[in-house]
Amino acid sequence: MTRAAADPAPAKREPRQERGRETYERLLQVAGELLAEVGVERISTNQICARAGMTPPALYRYFKDKYAVLEALGRRLMERQNAVLFDWVETHAPGGPDALAAATEDLLRRTAEATAAEPGAIWILRALRAVPQLAPIRIESHRAVTDRLVEAYGPLAPDLPREVLWRRVRIAVEFGFAADEMLTEEDLIPREALIAEAAAILRHAIRP
Repeated sequence: MTRAAADPAPAKREPRQERGRETYERLLQVAGELLAEVGVERISTNQICARAGMTPPALYRYFKDKYAVLEALGRRLMERQNAVLFDWVETHAPGGPDALAAATEDLLRRTAEATAAEPGAIWILRALRAVPQLAPIRIESHRAVTDRLVEAYGPLAPDLPREVLWRRVRIAVEFGFAADEMLTEEDLIPREALIAEAAAILRHAIRP
């Protein structure tokens, strides 16, 4: 399946030297913390610099504006969430569809833990949906997850056309990430009940 992937303008550069890398990560850490406090609209590069104890020129060495900071935060969160899924697939795919189905709740819990560990995660996820120039990061990441799941499930459903399987898995992936956001935002459904219900829906949607 051929897909045209949008490519938003990246941060100016990611440093390779240890000191520069520490500064870069410090800025992202502070930005995530501020994002949790003030939200996407109110956060600014000046606030990030003030909280980090740095001057604006220091920040602009790595990020051209606040949206470049949000982009870097979004990519980092997506990479950490995806690492959980890739590890989950490697662990359970050899056991076949029954093993994958049985471990669905574990995947949702581990993804939620990765999200909760990221400062400002819920606001990062909102930005990836609400800010047009950031949306391609989410789409690109979810397509990569879909590709990996199709690779795992494909041999288990040899009679299902690959494009149909990809389409179903892609929808399921979007639902899974929406469920992850609900675990942060929805307090009218007990956490374990939400995980159990979401896992049941995913098992039905993905299992060949």
